[in-house]
Amino acid sequence: MACMDRIALKAQEREVLGKKVKLLRRDGIVPGHVYGNKLETEHVSVKGVDFLKVLKEAGETGLVDLRIGEEKVRPVLIRGVQLDPRTGDLFHIDFYQVNLKEKVTVPVPIVLIGDEPESVKMGDTVVLQTLNEVQVEALPTDLVENFEVNIEVLKNIGDTILVSQLNYDREKLNVLAESEEVVVKLDTAVTEEMKALLEEQEAEAEAALEAEGEVGETPVVEGEEGAEGVEGQVPAEGGEGEVAVSGEGEEKSQE
Repeated sequence: MACMDRIALKAQEREVLGKKVKLLRRDGIVPGHVYGNKLETEHVSVKGVDFLKVLKEAGETGLVDLRIGEEKVRPVLIRGVQLDPRTGDLFHIDFYQVNLKEKVTVPVPIVLIGDEPESVKMGDTVVLQTLNEVQVEALPTDLVENFEVNIEVLKNIGDTILVSQLNYDREKLNVLAESEEVVVKLDTAVTEEMKALLEEQEAEAEAALEAEGEVGETPVVEGEEGAEGVEGQVPAEGGEGEVAVSGEGEEKSQE
């Protein structure tokens, strides 16, 4: 875990808006916005190839020095990347301009490192990562790329690594997660035999519940009493009206 180097990216002020931006995308140019730090939203565009290189290095936590045209460099974070659902190509980018003297909150990924325990290699256990990222509050220049967690310390079933055991500079970073929250743990591997047994037990439990429900059902009495109701019971007034009200309720629910 280390503070990240700042990466430069060139952008252009964008005058093409609305549906016309598809013409930019055809030429490999991606539309975007710059906002934040009491700034009015600005329309920009960047070369897709250049942006992908920056994204690979910076992720969501790395500071990017964005230069729009001939303006001075602005420190920004990549806050949102939209992809075309059909092609997977870059569709839109959001840049968040930061004040280097004010703290920001960003998600920082947790990366597992180290060799798997022998029990995992033997197929007896599995390493379960229950937390993939944590929210971190820090100055933009103090942000880190990720938190590395060494799983070699996991020896026995039930061993865990908690948020409180993450390695980072506590004077610079504030991790916004419960200290006792589990990041990763060593658990028993579920074999095919165990899966089959569990499925069989679930099926038996469902069958038992269905059988129990059938036994508890009230039998329907057929005949004149069943059709006309219990002797002496007075029908509710406006029976037809009640049906109409029910229908009206259905119409409202469909609106």
